[in-house]
Amino acid sequence: MIISFHGAVGCVTGSCYLVTCGKSRFLVDCGMFQGNKVLKQLNYREFPFDPASINFVLLTHAHIDHVGLLPKLVKKGFKGPIYATTPTVDFVKLLLPDSARIQQSEVELKNRRSERKGVDVVTPIYDEADADAACKLLKGVSLDKESRPTTGVSVVFRNAGHIFGSSFIEITLQEDGKSKKIVFSGDIGCVGHPIVKDPEFFSDADYLLIESTYGNRIRENDSNEDRLKMLADAVNGAVTKKGNLIIPSFALERTQDLMHDLTILIDRGSIAETEVVIDSPLAIDATKVYAKFPEFLDEEATTLLKKQGKLFDNGRFRFSKSSDESKQLNNESGKIILSASGMCDAGRIKHHLKHNLWRRDSTVLFVGFQAEGTLGRMLLEGAKSVRIHGEEIKVEAKIVQIMGYSGHADQNGLFDWLKPVTAIRDRIFVVHGEDDSRTEFARLLEERRGFKVETPGLDSGFDLLAVKECIPATLIAGLGKVAPAIVPAAKPAPTGVTPPVAPPRRVPIQPQMPKRDSYNLYADLSLRLADFMRRTTDEESRRKALETLLAGLPRGS
Repeated sequence: MIISFHGAVGCVTGSCYLVTCGKSRFLVDCGMFQGNKVLKQLNYREFPFDPASINFVLLTHAHIDHVGLLPKLVKKGFKGPIYATTPTVDFVKLLLPDSARIQQSEVELKNRRSERKGVDVVTPIYDEADADAACKLLKGVSLDKESRPTTGVSVVFRNAGHIFGSSFIEITLQEDGKSKKIVFSGDIGCVGHPIVKDPEFFSDADYLLIESTYGNRIRENDSNEDRLKMLADAVNGAVTKKGNLIIPSFALERTQDLMHDLTILIDRGSIAETEVVIDSPLAIDATKVYAKFPEFLDEEATTLLKKQGKLFDNGRFRFSKSSDESKQLNNESGKIILSASGMCDAGRIKHHLKHNLWRRDSTVLFVGFQAEGTLGRMLLEGAKSVRIHGEEIKVEAKIVQIMGYSGHADQNGLFDWLKPVTAIRDRIFVVHGEDDSRTEFARLLEERRGFKVETPGLDSGFDLLAVKECIPATLIAGLGKVAPAIVPAAKPAPTGVTPPVAPPRRVPIQPQMPKRDSYNLYADLSLRLADFMRRTTDEESRRKALETLLAGLPRGS
């Protein structure tokens, strides 16, 4: 029994875990890396395992950082079933084709620029045909019901309270008369989060993989009423200036949360009747899924549904599907515009930021986590100017953040989720967190609960029966291809001899997940250089500064 970690370690994206049990091999999640360009490049590498050797995939939920590389997996040879809750299946069928279209559009734009520069063109990671092929493999499962996808593996999906249809997964493995129970937390939600029911619990496990997105943070003023008041303040402040309120919002879950709360605030009279534009075709389609599964709604959303007859479909919301409708918003003011993506790294939101960031009467409201290196993170950290689609944009708009919409439990919430746990018999792997967050959370797990804890590195592996770290190349010998740039070389073990393993230890965090990569630094340099040329009028001073800068750079061929 071996588990290896191929994403969401040292970062919060790219979730992908390979489990080997006897002759069976399966993945829990297969997500896309998001954030800075160094992280995104990992989406283009070869999988460090042979996709054709994977028997099946289990999905915790439908966010793209957990499902976004499924089409690539299929493209590279995977043909097995993909199991997820029924709402997750419906969401994934919307997300994957949309992801393919975004990739193709952005690659076309990039290649046009590259051709003019004489730079090699690139190809998308996958296309719509690959996405459609992946969608055909999806199979819906019910919560709280045991299933056996293969011999020696039993699986139960439990409500994680993160987004609609999200789950954590209890897996029992049996091999050579030995049994181990692993719990994959997926992303754990907050108690009282809009629309979704609160997370369920588990009692014990041999191993636990737990997320740590907010493992080093405690959110204050986190109640429903606190969240509603902060949203009302943000809306009223923006409307007073008569500019637009731009909200980068994940098409799935965050957009629906905001529609839910805006409806409540307008009904109460806490905010004025203001037109709310949902400018995301994916969000519009995702909203329809909620109506299909009322049994997944929490009590408050159920009450709102009964009162209105429909949860989101009312005259307060204007749905913008076409690109022409989206562009028309450039000529309008006084609107609340919800648009994807939530981290501002793709999609229509970049277009709206380009046309509103320079306006002093506009407001940009962030309601979700912004990964290191993303445009959203730069704006939150106070960037005075940013580059969007190759153009420098000055930041004059007011930047606001509300943390109460996070779908992730904070540090206290994670410990609350663990309260009913009576035993983790072997150890916990802390994943899905930036290094400072998961290191702090791991330390507290050891101090407060006495658990044995690991913070695994990218492509590291662990033998669950021997309770030892494995050398990745040896770990998956015979399972398929290994990416040599990622997995360190290992001498092949003699036939019939068990390869050596390291003693149990905390795996060092690997320096492969930079917070700000060279592309971020290049963008900063470009912006500062442009500002220097504007501010400095003396030709001699400009020439000397540029000569000094050029002297430190290698000459091109």
